[in-house]
Amino acid sequence: YAQKMIDTFKSEGVNPKDVWPQSFNKADVLYWIKSEPRFGRQAVYLDDIDPTATPALPRLSLAELKELKSQGVKIIAPPIFALLAVENGEIVPSQYAKDIRGLGFDVITWSFERADLRKGAANAGFYYLFDPKGEAVKKDSDMYKALDVLAKKVGVIGIFSDWPGTVSYYASCMGLK
Repeated sequence: YAQKMIDTFKSEGVNPKDVWPQSFNKADVLYWIKSEPRFGRQAVYLDDIDPTATPALPRLSLAELKELKSQGVKIIAPPIFALLAVENGEIVPSQYAKDIRGLGFDVITWSFERADLRKGAANAGFYYLFDPKGEAVKKDSDMYKALDVLAKKVGVIGIFSDWPGTVSYYASCMGLK
């Protein structure tokens, strides 16, 4: 199926620069990098960290990140909560974000979700796990602070979103693509 997807893009004349093949399956990403380098250069490894799963899915270790880098992976996409933390009531890059960027990966994140934040992030769900006590995100507009940290301090190159209006508005105001 990984090859069939690329074959479909080719048969339809899609420019490889317009394709960001993505998968939670490392083998797919490595296949595209090795077998379809024009498409594989923008292949995205979707990081499936989920501390709420049974069993929990942990973050990638430094050794695993280094191995991915040595195998040619250039872009990693962890969920937003894995890239952010709260220190002294402020949103900051997580240690994981620092590790990923320190190894030279580009970062895309997922997913900027709409949630009822009138009572803060503490009970807002999976994507807001970075602020479990609701110290930094207390209302909807506080998510602009999270976007600002993701853009300026983590340096994400993209954000998947079910509510792109907020992300697009932020990007337009900040002169980002």
